[in-house]
Amino acid sequence: MTTRASLGDVEIAYEVDGPDDGVPMLLIMGLGTQLVGWPPEVIDGLVAEGFRVVRMDNRDIGLSTRTEGPPPTRAAVMSAFVHRRYARSDYVLSDMADDARALLDHLGIDAAHVVGVSMGGMIAQQLTIDHPDRVLSLASIMSNTGSRRRGSVSLRLLPSVAMSLTTPRPTDEDEAVRLGVEAFRLIAGPHFDVDEVTGMVRSAVQRSVNPLGAIRQLLAILASPDRTAGLREIRVPTLVIHGLKDPLVVPSGGIATTKAVPGSRLLMFPDMAHDLPKPRRAEIVQAITTNARRAALVEH
Repeated sequence: MTTRASLGDVEIAYEVDGPDDGVPMLLIMGLGTQLVGWPPEVIDGLVAEGFRVVRMDNRDIGLSTRTEGPPPTRAAVMSAFVHRRYARSDYVLSDMADDARALLDHLGIDAAHVVGVSMGGMIAQQLTIDHPDRVLSLASIMSNTGSRRRGSVSLRLLPSVAMSLTTPRPTDEDEAVRLGVEAFRLIAGPHFDVDEVTGMVRSAVQRSVNPLGAIRQLLAILASPDRTAGLREIRVPTLVIHGLKDPLVVPSGGIATTKAVPGSRLLMFPDMAHDLPKPRRAEIVQAITTNARRAALVEH
């Protein structure tokens, strides 16, 4: 059941699965994707390992706070892609990391294992950098360091991504679902399951539609500084997962993250793109669990 927490100037929607006495694990989803984007096998797998799994809608998506004000233009998005100094945003990734920290406060969680996908990986990294005492372990999946030289959007995909984000969404539910599925297909790998993705997208559309949210989140990414220096200071067990077929955040992003974080471990899948492929989900759950167990070893 979705609950909304008032956290200062924002409201963040979240759901909790697993035992009340389980070790908390916070899952942070990526650009324009609601908490329903997490595959059930991943949630159920982590719950089966004894974790209390918390999922959240980032600001400007799902049932969380929407930013008011004039909508960003396509020109503004393209300018931000060209150079960071042109990026203008109402908030940046550190603000979104503060949302996650405030949610932990709201839930009475002193520290949690943190897992982030894509933009969620960036937020998870920033949370670990800014609030190291609140993070037990970090898993950064198909993400990057914020460097424009490593793990940026493929030039082949850039026009399609910009067009997809800035094209007005239809009011017809079926057409909105169709376009959403095609957007996921654009970045998915060989295990793309159209029926599964259609069900997830329809659930998201019925839950909330906020086309401007993804654009605002993208500008937050582009306006945020390089995290490489901060990543070098991370001391919690860190797992980096990336797909070799990722066309959105190219694999160099995961490699750069691993090089930056001392003692981090890199897991790369040859059949994974910018998705969580069904045949790899059990392995991903096990890898996240193993990394989390390393935290207990570090403490002792």
